[in-house]
Amino acid sequence: MELKDRVAFVTAGGSGIGRAGALAMAREGALVVVTDLLAERARAVAAEIRAAGGRAEGFGLDVADDAALEDAILGADRRHGRLDVVHSHAGVQVPGRLDQVSADQMDLSWRLNVRAHFIAARAAMSVMAPRRAGSIIVTSSNSGVQYDRGMIAYCTTKHAVIAMVRQIAADYARDNVRCNALCPGFVDTIFNAGFEEQMGGRAGLEKYVSDTIPMGRFGSAAEMAEAVVYLASDRSSFMTGHALVIDGAESL
Repeated sequence: MELKDRVAFVTAGGSGIGRAGALAMAREGALVVVTDLLAERARAVAAEIRAAGGRAEGFGLDVADDAALEDAILGADRRHGRLDVVHSHAGVQVPGRLDQVSADQMDLSWRLNVRAHFIAARAAMSVMAPRRAGSIIVTSSNSGVQYDRGMIAYCTTKHAVIAMVRQIAADYARDNVRCNALCPGFVDTIFNAGFEEQMGGRAGLEKYVSDTIPMGRFGSAAEMAEAVVYLASDRSSFMTGHALVIDGAESL
């Protein structure tokens, strides 16, 4: 088992990629602390893990609350005596061009897509660096390595968080704590609501995926979960500061 006896903390773990990553890390032996804005979702995923013979706990967490996010991460470390992996996954997708996005919407995008990751990484680093071990995974997007039309808030913040990940990686490489960005393309989850709206509905989104992505399909949450396990485990022990793009070649 790649993550035997390790402790992993996940935000937005109640559905989609966050849930799939939590399940995959548990299958690899990790005790997974699953959090989500909707507490019932987090508890359901934790129960699913336990039903399969794994170890997990689940509770509600609003990552926009700095103190609550920091307390949750440090609390996991205190309860379990270690913290090996943090997957900071929560985010928001606000569609629109410059003239269509309000300042409040940009602030929300920044708070969830950048600031929350900063708070999570800072809390994790405070316990990982002294122990000289740990992996911090931040979910960005392939929108962080390209420019989507009509997505100023989303693209701006996803580019910014990759820059932050690289800075953290460079600053803490000598402390043996790795920090990498997971950059999914189109994965068929509820998170695509913004793009679906922009494209005029589900049929438009499906046509875009079929016509524009070289592989001609959505990615799956399970495929992204494999990357989460890779970044969390010693398989990626010499990888830090990397934006791992998994998008069926859309960004090429």
